Amino acid sequence: MLSPFPATTRLAPSPTGTLHLGNARTFLITWALARQRGWRVILRIEDFDVQRVRPGATEQAIEQLRWLGIDWDEGPLVQSHDLGPYRAAMRRLANDRRVFACELTRKQIARAASAPHAGESETRFPRELRPVDDSSWTFDREDTNYRFVVEDGAIRLHDEVAGHREFDPSQEAGDFIVWTKMGMPAYQLAVVVDDSRQGVSDVVRGDDLLPSAARQELLYRALGHEPPRWWHVPLVTAADGRRLAKRDGDTHLETCRQRGIDARRVIGLIAAWSGVTDQPEPMSADKFRQKFDLATLPRHPVPLTQEQLAWLMNS
Repeated sequence: MLSPFPATTRLAPSPTGTLHLGNARTFLITWALARQRGWRVILRIEDFDVQRVRPGATEQAIEQLRWLGIDWDEGPLVQSHDLGPYRAAMRRLANDRRVFACELTRKQIARAASAPHAGESETRFPRELRPVDDSSWTFDREDTNYRFVVEDGAIRLHDEVAGHREFDPSQEAGDFIVWTKMGMPAYQLAVVVDDSRQGVSDVVRGDDLLPSAARQELLYRALGHEPPRWWHVPLVTAADGRRLAKRDGDTHLETCRQRGIDARRVIGLIAAWSGVTDQPEPMSADKFRQKFDLATLPRHPVPLTQEQLAWLMNS
């Protein structure tokens, strides 16, 4: 079935803090790929992490993207403005017995003998803890967690940057959360519903989310939607190899703006990280778009060195 939409991608900042240089690189690469290839660009504000959303962060993110020279064709579209599409998806999954209510805590799950930790913030949910009563398999309340049923087996996917990859969500996460006790969809469900209904054909983001692509493919299949093409870009890291975070003040775009740093220096640093130039040199977003080549994009994490940070700050 042909999509009614042209090829489309999205810029999807989360208003949980100011954007940092790593975020800027991913957004700039997304935008450059879109403008090179004639994709439509949507700006979507992903604000379902309500406990971490900061007042004013949405407006700040929009200002920062514009400061860099990034534009879009539609939006901003704000996730929390309409919960209807996510509720409809949950009802469909419940009708197919693909989701169940779960009030178990992380500690309770971790105590299960067959539930080893899958990552820093995630505990694998084993199938032995699925409920046996039929009342848990209906989406008739919104104040509890719901989990998606993950069957055994690996998911093979092709990524335009990372190549062919294989993940096994049943071993890495088990039955993962798709609806939270806050009365809102979890990330995995929200992005699948949004990308499907907004016609997103190409998802460009950091490669820390590669395992999420496998889980999202399961949701696409369960909801009867075609998965997008994946483009997972290696991250920018701190000099010690740690992933950049919004708490790293010196890497904030807002810090750069407040210090009067020219946006072209930020883009020049991103260009050096992206295989466009050998060394940082001031560059406009339009010039980055013209010169960016996926073939020369590094396929490994890119460290932010103290020398690079000094070059950026000493403008």
